[in-house]
Amino acid sequence: MTGAPVVAGPDTAPVVEILAPEDPRVPRAEHCVTGELIAARARAHPERVYAVFEDGTEWTYGQVYDDARATAAALHRLGVRQGDTVLCWLPNGLDALRVWYGVNLLGAVHVPVNTAYRGSLLGHVVDNSGARVLVAHARLAERLEHAGRGRLDTVVVLGGGPDEPPPAPLSGSLRVLGPEALRARPDEFVPPPRPVAPWDTMAVIYTSGTTGPSKGVLVSYVHHYSTVTALLDDDITEHDRYLLNLPLCHGGGTEVAYCMLLFGGSAVITDGFTTGEFWDVVRRHGVTMCTLLGAMVDFLLGVPETARGREHPLRAACVIPLNRQALDFGRRFGVAVYTGFNMSETPAPIVSDLDPERTGSCGRPRPGVQCRVVDEHGIDVPDGCAGELVLRADRPWSMFHGYHGMPEATAAAWRDGWFRTGDAVVREPGGDYFFVDRIKDAIRRRGENVSSAEVEAELLGHPAVAMAAAVAVPSEQAEDEILAALVLRPGVLFDPVELMEHLRVRMAHFMVPRYVRVLPDLPMTETGKVRKEALRAQGITPDTWDRAAAGIEVRRERVG
Repeated sequence: MTGAPVVAGPDTAPVVEILAPEDPRVPRAEHCVTGELIAARARAHPERVYAVFEDGTEWTYGQVYDDARATAAALHRLGVRQGDTVLCWLPNGLDALRVWYGVNLLGAVHVPVNTAYRGSLLGHVVDNSGARVLVAHARLAERLEHAGRGRLDTVVVLGGGPDEPPPAPLSGSLRVLGPEALRARPDEFVPPPRPVAPWDTMAVIYTSGTTGPSKGVLVSYVHHYSTVTALLDDDITEHDRYLLNLPLCHGGGTEVAYCMLLFGGSAVITDGFTTGEFWDVVRRHGVTMCTLLGAMVDFLLGVPETARGREHPLRAACVIPLNRQALDFGRRFGVAVYTGFNMSETPAPIVSDLDPERTGSCGRPRPGVQCRVVDEHGIDVPDGCAGELVLRADRPWSMFHGYHGMPEATAAAWRDGWFRTGDAVVREPGGDYFFVDRIKDAIRRRGENVSSAEVEAELLGHPAVAMAAAVAVPSEQAEDEILAALVLRPGVLFDPVELMEHLRVRMAHFMVPRYVRVLPDLPMTETGKVRKEALRAQGITPDTWDRAAAGIEVRRERVG
């Protein structure tokens, strides 16, 4: 069970069931299954606060258990049974959590949907999920008119507010119900016929879909438990309060919510990140830990320093990626920082120590996982050379066990019992792993392989640049040219010619972008990743500056 997943048929018992009760590598149900954790916390300390929401509402563990059981009872009344998939299309908040927990109490599978989805992408997720029931926010439900319906027969609409009209019917045979459809009494909860097992599917988490249709990652309870205890277990106690500002349609959000259940702490739930409100939220709610992605750190460093800079309860931040700005953030605000490598399919296989000294490192493989760096043939490359990161885990079911409804994609993700991440990394002789690029984002120019991540790092070193993305665009000759898409800092003067001079002395000649395009914002996924396929598709637009047209050449410097 440490290699590729076994894809069982509907009448096939999970192979791991033979091993798990006696296998110390697999946590018992009471230690990892969502419903078991909620029940245990409610019995032990029902009055303890589990979550605080943006409006100041507090949700205790006792209320979590009651609301989850009531929601599960209502979903059962709608026909949801153990093993069914249930779509949840809600913004961060109490409703999103109670639906998730109610679904899992029934032994059903939680399928959160990105609130940015619409059209064919939304239709793909709905169809691929195979769900019959969707719980959606009132402002999102109307998008179903322009998307495929799959097997959907019931849509429950929440969040319309007391003064708004009831949900309008959708075309076709869909049954559209209002908030009353999810109201029931906790004592009406009907437990599933079979106890929920650690290796059961907890959720289907859809990838960003930047290279094709989104893939639904099958996540077991063991998988989620393994990720959280590896990446977020920085001496977390019941006294910690974690800021959950990443979307609950993604592992970055669900892992925080689950982590607090696991350790008995609490979370502050917000619907996104806002620079100007970050420290106020931290101070007002006593936030001790958080996760910061991408440009969040840069935005926070851009806020003028004040005398209260270190007057806050925040003690640790998981920062991805660990760049120079991340270390500056830790020093300026007195916060311990750390990082790691993870993706929806994996259980946080690489984690750093607190306050690492070197930027760019993802850390080292944690106990229980094996990492290799290989070439296109699966052969190990020497330390210091870039190759694809491949992984496997010792704990059964701690990796994803397939892509929902995509057996070909599942098979393609594994080779010789190793999961292929699609990420190019370098392992240094000391054991640290350094991310180079997504293999699909690598650029081939002038006979050289160019890392878009390395180009972006140099672009971000320019004082006028707040955000940057480097992508390949077609060249008049063979191979690629490089386009730099930039978001500028407010109020700065920017000259692309001066940018070329800045880059010329800092990078190899073949890495210097030919094209520069300034945008108000970069196209982003809900999880903070740049949608590079959108930039590639837009290509060379009329507002794109061309270094060659400006007569600026960047040539190889002759040595000797």
